[in-house]
Amino acid sequence: MTAEPDAARIAAAVLAVPGVAGLHGGRFGEIATLVPPQRVAGVRVRDGDVTIAVTARYPLVATELAAAVRSAAGDTGREVHVVVADIVEPPITHEQLKEKVS
Repeated sequence: MTAEPDAARIAAAVLAVPGVAGLHGGRFGEIATLVPPQRVAGVRVRDGDVTIAVTARYPLVATELAAAVRSAAGDTGREVHVVVADIVEPPITHEQLKEKVS
């Protein structure tokens, strides 16, 4: 029997991946793992697989980001599914804002 993947460790590693703005719990918060006393949103560990849902930074290549997230998750002993659940734009700079309004 393989050890249970550590959802908190996976979450921390995925948050360090360039292009990942955050973890995403899903529409109804269904992508999560309960690790008492906390709930790790964005990482769901089940018997046969691990699902990781992220909010990505624009621009992105989804396949490359998914590969980087899988790599960061490490050897879970299970199939790893990556969901790009949302995309955020980079923050606008003051100079860019001035160009838009002029």
